Amino acid sequence: MNVGSGMIAAGFTCAATREVRSPKIRKRKEIQRFPAMLIGPFLPFVEQRSLLFELTKREVLGRYRGASFGLFWALLSPFLMLCVYTVAFGFVMKSKWPHAVEGRANFALILYVGLIIHGFFAECVARSPRLIVDNSNFVKRVIFPLDVLPWAMILSAFFHALMSMLVFVVLYVITSGSPPWTVVFFPLVLLPFVFVVNGLAWFLASLGVYLRDINQVTGVLITALLFLSSAIMPLDSVPERYQAIFQLNPLTFIIDQAREVALWGGLPDWVGLTWYTLKATVFMYLGHAWFRFTRSGFADVL
Repeated sequence: MNVGSGMIAAGFTCAATREVRSPKIRKRKEIQRFPAMLIGPFLPFVEQRSLLFELTKREVLGRYRGASFGLFWALLSPFLMLCVYTVAFGFVMKSKWPHAVEGRANFALILYVGLIIHGFFAECVARSPRLIVDNSNFVKRVIFPLDVLPWAMILSAFFHALMSMLVFVVLYVITSGSPPWTVVFFPLVLLPFVFVVNGLAWFLASLGVYLRDINQVTGVLITALLFLSSAIMPLDSVPERYQAIFQLNPLTFIIDQAREVALWGGLPDWVGLTWYTLKATVFMYLGHAWFRFTRSGFADVL
């Protein structure tokens, strides 16, 4: 462990120790044990807010440490990526999306919305198997709430997804005029998908401790779910016998809803979104329960 990470670990040690030793927090844990089980996955937002904020800030700023433009890359990088899509698909390939309004940039914008969702998923899933392994000092030497690590990673990815969406709005204004007002629902549409990714992150973070090869499988999973979703092509263009596979993909519904609010000016499918949220919440609780059940052996393995 280098000096920088040692200083960070020392700071987190003090913060975590204060929270654990605080009589107020200890009493609350003893009296409210059952309510704590009910809000288990969200406990970091209740008891470790300051720690979660510092970890998330470290995740966001650490990506651009040493870069000349610093945090500005959070906007510049997706802007450059969208420019490449616009030139490649709009001007060179002249690709058209079914039911899209005429305009060369439309295909790039439609594709970009889907890739924002997939990019959020890919970043979290790719990092999850090594989340505990790369922070083994927190497992071995610190009284540390490990549940907070997936949340910090996901909030960082969520921040970058929102920055990418801001770039989308700017490019939409430049190429097609004012975006539909329903674009404000984009974070709400993405929220239940956050639950799905968080549940998966807890599963993978735990499995990554005991089965290191899982990290090699996630890359294949990420690519497969991209091409088996509506990110690349609309569901209507998929042969009917394969549509069920696309619909089982957790990305498809969220991508379709994101395009509905960001591009087509429609409201979210509230019924579908409610059912998706309920299933996503159950999956997240299962992932959290698995993580808590298996974390007692982390120190022995690491």
